[in-house]
Amino acid sequence: MIRDRARCGRRASKSAEWSDGPICRTCYDRVMRVRGRCPCCDTDRLLPGRDTDGTPICRDCAGIVRDFFYDRCGSEGLLLGGRLCEHCTLADTLARLFDDGTGRVAPELLPLVKILLEMDRPKVRLIWLRNPNVVRLLQGLATGNIALSHDRLHQEAPWRTVAHLRDLLMDSGVLPRVDRQLLLYQRWLTERLGTIEAPEHRQLLRHFATWHRTRRLRTKAEKGPLGRSQTNHTKQEVTQAGAFLAWLAGRGRAIGQCQQADIDAWHTESLATRRPSQSFLRWCMKTDRMPRLALPPTVITQDSEPLHQHRRLAILRRVLNDDSLPLRARVAAAPILLDAQPVSRIVRLTVDDVTDDETTVTVRLGGPPSPLPEPVADLMRAYIQSRQHLPYTSRQERTEALPRPPARTAHEPSEPPGPPPKDRRPAAARQGFRDPPVRPPSPGTRHREGSRLPRQDSHSLGYRSRRGMEPIRFRRPPAMKRGTYAGSAEPRLSSTWTT
Repeated sequence: MIRDRARCGRRASKSAEWSDGPICRTCYDRVMRVRGRCPCCDTDRLLPGRDTDGTPICRDCAGIVRDFFYDRCGSEGLLLGGRLCEHCTLADTLARLFDDGTGRVAPELLPLVKILLEMDRPKVRLIWLRNPNVVRLLQGLATGNIALSHDRLHQEAPWRTVAHLRDLLMDSGVLPRVDRQLLLYQRWLTERLGTIEAPEHRQLLRHFATWHRTRRLRTKAEKGPLGRSQTNHTKQEVTQAGAFLAWLAGRGRAIGQCQQADIDAWHTESLATRRPSQSFLRWCMKTDRMPRLALPPTVITQDSEPLHQHRRLAILRRVLNDDSLPLRARVAAAPILLDAQPVSRIVRLTVDDVTDDETTVTVRLGGPPSPLPEPVADLMRAYIQSRQHLPYTSRQERTEALPRPPARTAHEPSEPPGPPPKDRRPAAARQGFRDPPVRPPSPGTRHREGSRLPRQDSHSLGYRSRRGMEPIRFRRPPAMKRGTYAGSAEPRLSSTWTT
């Protein structure tokens, strides 16, 4: 029956009728996770009831006649089928799905079962196990119908479910660790090559992608985890290479008959979109698959409007004070505005890089940990605390401090709080929030020698020499001539930022 609920005030279906009135399903699930010491009877147990002041109390003191004790483990909580808790229900479900046909769990999958049981919020795992594709994959691995290897999982579908299961298998040690982005790229490449109809084009692209691009990705993956941008750029190169072969075939020529006029016409139509095909064209020229022709040069455009100090402080003020912005975006924007840290370094942060000793919050950004100013430290504490209540799909997402956000909804702001949407980063001034020490020139040294900074100071401020961020330089005093000595005169910082 639809009516107003006692605790939330919403009009919803009734899930229970307790002493304080009807309870909806949302409130019921929420109070089933409230545990503590009852203020009335001083007993540590489940606290589903409420007293006149709204304080949580146990069911006996609240007059709730329903029993919430589990039949198997004896504790109190949310009752599932058979009056079992979520953990016991999850254990029974995993034992049934991982049965190898002998009535026991497949020995090689025991580490996976253990890691699933140790994860927080078993209800999230139970919902995941209801997916028919998950059931099919787990039963196939347990019975041996699906070989326990990366190559065999590479052939299964849907790829999102397989990718998540593969992450769990690698986290538990069942499968050897392989870069996740590299595996996703290999799956995409197989599907992409299957859409090419011309056999000669498919074979040429397979050689280019396998022996040239994939080999480079493997080399980078051996040095560190690949980023999504690296594999996305490689996908663009393969896609544009296939588009060029189809476009050239439409002009009645094969790759070995390509002429300079074809190269010019290809890049004239849409240079920015078709520029990734140049790596394929260079590879074809190097391997004598096409004549050696001239390609358009790469033009690097720099930002003509650097972010000035007053604009940087205005954005930083909004990041610190505007509570309507997503907390994740505010935490990510603060290091960029303070220390000019690149976004690629921010997204690689993990919770292990953040240290909070209750007085100072430090973040490890590649060198010694850097302390955060108090307003930014409060944002970081609030964000780390909020992530403790989120469901995680894998151990990798659990350790990521700033995981990739989901698709933006219509209710979220269209522009994140940070630098304008150009390719720029604010030059963090050595004043205000961060003022690293500058070594003054000692007597008897030239003025330009006194402008050098210690290595650790410049390293902690990140990449200052990128586009739109010329390093701070010392100006020579007007009366100073080249070759003279500065003595003990203090150098003067330049506040002019050029591009």
